[in-house]
Amino acid sequence: MDNGPNSPKLESGTHRFAGTPCERLRAVQARIASAAAEAGRDPATVRLLAASKTFDAVTLRTMAVCGQHEFGENYLQEALDKQAALRDLPLVWHFIGPIQSNKTRAIAEHFSWVHSVDRLKIAGRLSAQRPAGLPPLQVCIEVNVSGEASKGGVAVADLPALAEAVSTLPGLQLRGLMAIPAPATEVTIQRVAFRQVRAAYDALIARGYALDTLSMGMSADLEAAIQEGATIVRIGTALFGERTDPG
Repeated sequence: MDNGPNSPKLESGTHRFAGTPCERLRAVQARIASAAAEAGRDPATVRLLAASKTFDAVTLRTMAVCGQHEFGENYLQEALDKQAALRDLPLVWHFIGPIQSNKTRAIAEHFSWVHSVDRLKIAGRLSAQRPAGLPPLQVCIEVNVSGEASKGGVAVADLPALAEAVSTLPGLQLRGLMAIPAPATEVTIQRVAFRQVRAAYDALIARGYALDTLSMGMSADLEAAIQEGATIVRIGTALFGERTDPG
C-alpha cells in the first residue's frame, strides 16, 4: 500500500480511512490485494461489494465514478429509489438484507444477486417471480455459523437439504454461501468462524454442487475472510464512513 504523504490515513484502532471517496476505494482495494497476496491468492479472485445501505444516490454515484460498480443494499424501498436515480449507470445490484415474503417480487425484478436466502419459501417465491426475460437470479444461501438468534441464516446442519431444494428452482442459480459471523476483534477467532463457512461450502461442492462464491467479510474482518477463501467481501464503513443509522 502507498504510504506516501498523500495517501489516505488509517485512523487509529480502526479500518476506516479519511480522504476522498476515490482514496477510500483505493485503500480498500489495497487491503484486499494485500490480504489475497498473503493468502497466496490472485487479488482478482476477490470482488469488492460496496455495502451502501443508508447512503444516498449521490454518494453512490461518486463511488461509481471512482470505479466501483457493484452495490449491496439491505432495505428494499431505499434500494429501488437509488436504482431509479442511478439508472444511467451500468451498476450491478445485490440484495444482502433479510427478506420478507411481501418483498420478494420487487427483489426478483430489480436485483441481479441475492445473498440472504435462508428459507425455501423465500427461494421459491424469488424463483417464481423472476421475470422470464431476465437471466436467473444469482443467489447465495445465508448460513448462521455463530448460532445467533438475532441473525438470519440457516443452521449448518440444515444447509444440505436447503441447497438441494434451491438448486432445483428454475428462476435461480445457486452460486454459494453468505455469512455474517458474530463480531470478534481477534483475527484467529474471526478465521475460525469463516473456516466453518468454507467447510460447509466445500462439503456442498463435494456433493456435486457447482459453487464459486463465498460472500463473507466486512470492513473489520475482510483480511481473515480472504484468508479463509472469501470471493466477495461486503464493505460499508471503510468505503463510506460511519452510518447515521447503524441498521
